[in-house]
Amino acid sequence: MKRIEIEHMTRYSYPEPVTLLAHMLHVRPREGHDLRIESSSLNITPAYDIEWRRDVFGNSVATVRFREPAAELLIASKVVVEQYTKGVVPIALSNNALHYPFHYDPMEQIDLMPYQISVFPQDYLAVGEWMADVWHPGELVETVTLLERINRKIVDSFGYIVRTAEGVQAPELTLKRGKGSCRDMATFFIEACRYCGLASRFVSGYLVSEEAVKDYATTHAWAEVYLPGAGWRGFDSTSGEMVEGAHIAVAVHRHPEAIPPVSGSLIGPRQLTSPMEVNPDGRERDPKPLQQGVQISPSRNAAVAPCASSCEGISGKCSASWRSTRSVGS
Repeated sequence: MKRIEIEHMTRYSYPEPVTLLAHMLHVRPREGHDLRIESSSLNITPAYDIEWRRDVFGNSVATVRFREPAAELLIASKVVVEQYTKGVVPIALSNNALHYPFHYDPMEQIDLMPYQISVFPQDYLAVGEWMADVWHPGELVETVTLLERINRKIVDSFGYIVRTAEGVQAPELTLKRGKGSCRDMATFFIEACRYCGLASRFVSGYLVSEEAVKDYATTHAWAEVYLPGAGWRGFDSTSGEMVEGAHIAVAVHRHPEAIPPVSGSLIGPRQLTSPMEVNPDGRERDPKPLQQGVQISPSRNAAVAPCASSCEGISGKCSASWRSTRSVGS
């Protein structure tokens, strides 16, 4: 078990006070058998009221309503989680799903249908042409092998870029440009899976990795596919690998643009610009009894990358930066 402390700060500054309307936050990691939240806190200014709820996807969503105008909006989240997953967990499929094509169980199919519908139906033919080198109709292939092929081909086909523009690229645009951000690649993976009839969804979260230090201005996203017998399993199309213990999911959704960490609006002057600062910080700590407060001295470097549909929030462009981070313990 690993204890990981995550600090995520978002700050907007305005040239004059504005009226902030309700904002929605996706900043609390998804708990389950593999992850437990030990503690969490939010520091928000200006003065506010907050309501927490579970959405239809089981995400923790906070709605923040502000009491007064402000020239600055600050949202700082601090979470300590206990991560129980070590490395990639083997995929144990039901016998009927070992090979593709297969059919979902009728009881599950009803719930999975929204995850099989393309978000970009106009790009169906373009995705199909791209898939021709991966799989062709009538071919019987191991299901996991098919998913690995798709994941690897995305990495081989597209260059990775840091892209702060709002939203995600349509698959045809990614094909045309030959490059995209992590959220664009996750979106392409999802559309390729849905082309095959496989239920898939977008995931926003954090990545704890030494490699994240090198991509100091990036965000991160990945996809999950529902596999009979194995459940929702993650594929990271930025690295071409399966998701493992370094990935901490915050929110999932059938649509890749629906779960940014911070979203909202304001009332202010026309053509208002708002410089934005994002500072995620993560520290991995040795396991310890919860009642103790011992902090072990630091060892190797690590970093935590925040993930979202985009770094966009209220208005203006995102200027993301990493603070120096430390990994505590071995």
